[in-house]
Amino acid sequence: MRIQRNDGHSDPSSHTYHARPQMNPKQAAEEATQEAAAEEEDYEDEEEEERPRRRFPIGLVIVLVFVVLIGIGGWQVFNLYREVDGSATGGVLGNEQTIDIADGSTASAIAEQLADADIIQHGWLFRLYASYSGKASDLQPGPVTLRSGMSYNDILEKLSEQRVFRQTVTVTFPEGSTAVAIAQLMEDNGLCSVEDFLACANGEVYNEKADALGNGGGEKQADFSDYTFWAQMPEKEGRLFKCEGYLFPDTYEFFTDDTIENYVRTFYDQFAKQTEGLQEEVDANPNDCINSLDDAVILASFIQEEAGMPEEDYKVSACFHNRLESAGMPLQSNASCDIMQDNDNNYLWNSPMAEYMGWRAAGAIPEEVLAAYDTYEHVTGLPAGAISNPGIDAIKAALEPDQEYVTEGYLYFVTGNPNGDYPGQYFYAKTLEEHNANVAKAGW
Repeated sequence: MRIQRNDGHSDPSSHTYHARPQMNPKQAAEEATQEAAAEEEDYEDEEEEERPRRRFPIGLVIVLVFVVLIGIGGWQVFNLYREVDGSATGGVLGNEQTIDIADGSTASAIAEQLADADIIQHGWLFRLYASYSGKASDLQPGPVTLRSGMSYNDILEKLSEQRVFRQTVTVTFPEGSTAVAIAQLMEDNGLCSVEDFLACANGEVYNEKADALGNGGGEKQADFSDYTFWAQMPEKEGRLFKCEGYLFPDTYEFFTDDTIENYVRTFYDQFAKQTEGLQEEVDANPNDCINSLDDAVILASFIQEEAGMPEEDYKVSACFHNRLESAGMPLQSNASCDIMQDNDNNYLWNSPMAEYMGWRAAGAIPEEVLAAYDTYEHVTGLPAGAISNPGIDAIKAALEPDQEYVTEGYLYFVTGNPNGDYPGQYFYAKTLEEHNANVAKAGW
């Protein structure tokens, strides 16, 4: 009998064993390398999970923004300081300007007035400076001469000076006024005499008045050669007044104590302003009957007298242009010299001009004057000078006649008799026969 022993070891026959395949050294090395790499990757993943994330440096950005704002603010403050100190323009002062401070003006109103005139850049800054410097209550009314680029202290010193309040007078000069009529209005308003105004306006020797601002009077030679239109004005034989046509009609405010030359320059400044660029328009039409700005002014004075209404100016201009373009055909304008004593719109007979020259009293107009101005019997083309001072509409009409009426060949016009069936209405004609029919219809 065989006795089985159980020594605590399993029966080899009852267990399954998986034998590890036998590997050569090279394969073992590769497997070891792969296992090491896997372990290293697991370690890095664990390390990355444990490492804290970096935050965006918000605080640094805030500091940078704060520094930039301080820099911009500092630069702005620096510029404001230069404005107050007067160094913003590098010590270069602008042209003199006369600022008239109204009586009762506050520091705020004065600051705004100075800013509008570009004397200062910031009205609010000047107001604050005047207030905190204690000078706001010292500002005086009246005219003061200032320049851009001045320091605030210099401006306040000028504004604090006691100044003479200058009296002014406002005068309106209607379009179509003659030079004599304008001079008479100047005298009627106590500004200067007719004779001295006309002599000065014509560029001649005149007697300047002494004024309250210390300008001495006495005999002076007028000079307006600084005006382009004056320098280009042609010398024409028989011209009565060089200023006729250039004393621009408008409403002006004059200082009663100003000089005669400044009075005249007020008219000429406005003429230069209103006619700016018109010389180029003249140059652009070299073959036209208007060959200079002076020609345009002369023709405009006739348009002003014969029409004087924008809706008719350009048609009347067309008739005159067609006449001027027709060889040997006179303008035949009643406004210049239709020798009729009952004509109230006649430059040489019934007008302030005729009264001033004494022709009405003498009962006759000199032959040399007729030769230069009589557009019915003596003058072919334009006369020697203008017969009034036209407005800008008439001047533009002289340069830009109604093209339809030019092309159609209109030569004549007549206005309705105030006492007839067509008072003030304009009738245009191409032939003398049509014109005569229009005259009858107009009630003349």
